Amino acid sequence: MEEKIKARVMDARKIKRSIQRMTTEITERNRNLKNLVIIGIRTRGVHLAKRVNNLIKTQEGVDVPIGVLDITLYRDDFSELEGQHMIKKTEIDFSVAKKDILLVDDVLFTGRTIRAAMDSLIDMGRPKTIQLLILIDRGHRELPIRADYVGKVLPTSKREIVQVHFKEIDETDEVLITEPGGIK
Repeated sequence: MEEKIKARVMDARKIKRSIQRMTTEITERNRNLKNLVIIGIRTRGVHLAKRVNNLIKTQEGVDVPIGVLDITLYRDDFSELEGQHMIKKTEIDFSVAKKDILLVDDVLFTGRTIRAAMDSLIDMGRPKTIQLLILIDRGHRELPIRADYVGKVLPTSKREIVQVHFKEIDETDEVLITEPGGIK
């Protein structure tokens, strides 16, 4: 089924500005950047995490450790996926115990991905804190999860789809709202 673009809500400039603002908020809140680690949730959360990390390095001169988290096995709908998702590697080569973790993803919707990510992280050790950075918060939470850093709050209907595109994998930076196309 083809998707219909309803709106282009962020372009490269707006995405960059949001990431810069959130990075400033992170450095203001986390005075001890030496205890901070950044973990991006596959796939687009990883690219967002790398951008935040590069800004922290440029602005503060601190190289924050960065990791990649695959939450596939922690999903509460894993048995229903029927081979739709390929399990990829988690790449975290540092201890998360007693660390301030900045967990990064592109879109916050029901909260189930973030719950799975937190379960996975806690299985690796007990963090001091877990903070959540999200580029788009689209609402419709099924779990009591709230982001600490939000690029844009974007109210949507459940029928709509939020697509985040990053130039690293999609050749452009943009956020779109689409919906399934109907039969004409």
